[in-house]
Amino acid sequence: MIAKAINTQENIRVLQRKLYRAAKVNPRRKFGVLYDKMYWEDILMQSWKKVKANKGTPGVDEQSISYIEEDIGVDVFLNEIKDSLISKTYKPAPVKRVYILKSNGKQRPLGIPTVRINCT
Repeated sequence: MIAKAINTQENIRVLQRKLYRAAKVNPRRKFGVLYDKMYWEDILMQSWKKVKANKGTPGVDEQSISYIEEDIGVDVFLNEIKDSLISKTYKPAPVKRVYILKSNGKQRPLGIPTVRINCT
């Protein structure tokens, strides 16, 4: 399992490096074919791990990491996302807006996205 995780991370890094280099060579280049990369199981799982590690609060849909793990199941959740990306029914959800207090007494806006994406 550790070897698979390392291999997954390396595959993602290879993709990121290729995209970075291509963008540096031609800053005006458009990357219109990235959509199909988003539903790779490796990328979805790594994304899930990063979201979970962030330990954030739920967005406007009030669905927490623990709700997804305990009530839905991570595999089911990621497969739903994969299916919505493949079928191109993904729609971004509204971002929850909160304000956090800065050290100078002013407030800074903070956007909290949902864990789950909206699919139709």
